[in-house]
Amino acid sequence: MLIPRAIPCLLLRNQGLVKTVRFKDPKYLGDPINIVRLFNDKEVDEVMLLDITATVENRKPCFKLIEEVASEAFMPLGYGGGVRSLEDVKTILGLGVEKIVINSYAVENPDFVTQAADFAGSSSIVASIDVKQTLWGRYEVRTHSGRKSAGMDPVEHAKTLEKLGAGEILLNSIDRDGRMQGYDLELIKRVTQAVNVPVVACGGARTIQDLRSAVKDAGAAAAAAGSMFVFQGPHRAVLISYPSSSELHQIFDE
Repeated sequence: MLIPRAIPCLLLRNQGLVKTVRFKDPKYLGDPINIVRLFNDKEVDEVMLLDITATVENRKPCFKLIEEVASEAFMPLGYGGGVRSLEDVKTILGLGVEKIVINSYAVENPDFVTQAADFAGSSSIVASIDVKQTLWGRYEVRTHSGRKSAGMDPVEHAKTLEKLGAGEILLNSIDRDGRMQGYDLELIKRVTQAVNVPVVACGGARTIQDLRSAVKDAGAAAAAAGSMFVFQGPHRAVLISYPSSSELHQIFDE
């Protein structure tokens, strides 16, 4: 029996990997090649590599670095950040990446999601949604690494992205990012109950039990995490970790 995927979500900034808290205060982790090699040894299910400054800086993806990471990764690799054309999609897939993650440009140009899905197949297109709660508790979609409000409800946005052809949704809570206090299960439930495509929960995981809650309690198809897989101890020392296959089977089979 296949168990739900547990996915390290790696943030790329200035060609180095960082970890943020609420999308701010990036802390340097190390060279992406070395960290991917460590995750190879851990036999992880999949890795998401997200360039968090490409869109903000209005630049293209760093294809050379993507190629280097893809050539080292033994697991399926997803990439997002600065993807704004079918040529970008074609180039990145040609470098050995399995999935293209589209976030801000899916808001700016929704038709691009359909174009990308028609070109690469829905299973290769992941629509990423970054969500923040307002002072009044309302969920809203944010773009450009959380800097801009899209003025959209995440549930309605997710439904639209599914109709446009996205084969998967990466749902990230800005408020929970890097805080290691558990996922926003209410947000995950709202989205998973509204769409039929797989939803990958992200933002807030601290323990393997959190991964289970996102799947078993909130309906996510997979659970992604950053800090849980790269930080250890109260001083948040960098230490690459990942649950063993037996641990994942045990927690998801309960």
